[in-house]
Amino acid sequence: MGSGFNQAHKQRSLAELAALVPDGASIALGGSFLHRGPFAFVRELIRQGRRDLELVKQSPGYDVDILCRAGALRRVRAGIVAMEGNFGLAPWYRKAIERGEVELEEHACYSLTAGLRAAAYGVPFQPCGGLHGSALPTLNGWKCLDDPYGSGQKTWVVPAIRPDFAVIQASEVDARGNVRVHGTAHWDRIMSRAAGSVLVVAEKLVDSAVFEAQPEATLVPYFMVQAYLDKDGDLAAHLAAAPEAAQRTGATHG
Repeated sequence: MGSGFNQAHKQRSLAELAALVPDGASIALGGSFLHRGPFAFVRELIRQGRRDLELVKQSPGYDVDILCRAGALRRVRAGIVAMEGNFGLAPWYRKAIERGEVELEEHACYSLTAGLRAAAYGVPFQPCGGLHGSALPTLNGWKCLDDPYGSGQKTWVVPAIRPDFAVIQASEVDARGNVRVHGTAHWDRIMSRAAGSVLVVAEKLVDSAVFEAQPEATLVPYFMVQAYLDKDGDLAAHLAAAPEAAQRTGATHG
């Protein structure tokens, strides 16, 4: 978990934000399927010609698919991959895996969360239930440990997963970099705690008094955020199903 980002000026353009991610980096992308993913950021990575990235996400869809289509990925750590019920599977992701163009570390959503939790907690691995009888431990070389407290039970443990960056599409950010998400946060909280740095694409820049009035609603505190983009009024996040942005601009989702 990064916690040393106390600088005063964190606001960046979309191009500047994406430029912080070098070739070969590991990135955890927030949101779930088509909901609130940082898709404008993903497209900017492609425009900048990024290569050899590792993508970490429990339930990716459009983001992993377009990155595979662009040849930007080296490795994927993911659980379920789909375009939600209306749009089927992710065809370019499937082709990239089948052709061996992208390495896959296949997870259940919860086993990937366990790896992120281990990184967030500063431990080398995290126990994870529900894996007995699954092929995932064998595929990934995970270890099964005896209960050190003598119950006789065995528990699979997932090694820590430490992305270099967590990239989150947020509802609000203030000038210091505090972050708020309206509605479900999906996997964003644990991603932000596991990653070395948090980059934010925010729909709206608000006064810090908004956060001070309801501090418990802050998803990511400012000292974990390296940089943010304020996209207030921009349509770039519409594919991410950000309803508050659509309401402000009068746009709708088809």
